[in-house]
Amino acid sequence: MFNLKNRVAVITGASSGLGKQMAKAFAEQGADVVILARRIEKLEELKEELEAKGVKCLAVKCDVTSTEDINNAARLTKEKFGKVDILVNNAGASKDNGVLDMTDDEWDFTIATDLTSVFKVTRAFANIMKENNYGRIINISSMYGLVGNTAISTVAYHSSKGGVVNFTRAVAAELAKHNITCNAICPGYFETELTKAVLDTNEFQAYMKGTVPMQRYGKEGELNAAAIFLASDEASYVTGAVLPVDGGYTCV
Repeated sequence: MFNLKNRVAVITGASSGLGKQMAKAFAEQGADVVILARRIEKLEELKEELEAKGVKCLAVKCDVTSTEDINNAARLTKEKFGKVDILVNNAGASKDNGVLDMTDDEWDFTIATDLTSVFKVTRAFANIMKENNYGRIINISSMYGLVGNTAISTVAYHSSKGGVVNFTRAVAAELAKHNITCNAICPGYFETELTKAVLDTNEFQAYMKGTVPMQRYGKEGELNAAAIFLASDEASYVTGAVLPVDGGYTCV
């Protein structure tokens, strides 16, 4: 099960963190991979690593807030592979602040990067999927798209990730007639290059023990199984689903 050989997977935000982890996972399942991010030098390093696994890889510099960059990436992908089977909308960034103090610029940056980008990337690549009457769209939301939190004031992030959740449902309903599924994964606290230093502090460890039933953060690779499942042929009847991978944070 879950063999992705001869499938083409596009992953945004693939230069580091969860995107890089998922790109490796798809390659290990046999998929050819298109990796998108702003840091092309990081993508080129990853490209060598992925091709060493015996798959084809296309690395494209892409700012997911730029319609021009996105459409160019879609064009290059179609030229090289002729199709897109899997799309993972993973790229994102936020400027944190509370509702009383957040500036227009902080709000606009976060919504553009975490929500509007998902629409733009989906529009570009789902049109290629439609041509082949097949597709798997996986949107990386967040457990913060399902609940509020008391650890940090980040109202725009909550709003954008909540938007991704219902965007997923809307797209699932709209594109089902084209044999395209659309699902969301809502990660909890995960170890990446950027988060490990914070997650390992005594203060955060204490916070997790009180809020995460499994009392720890997600380790590298622990998101991959969810992504591979949703990308697979076997998940053909799963669409509009919202899957938390959060150690139980949203169940209490």
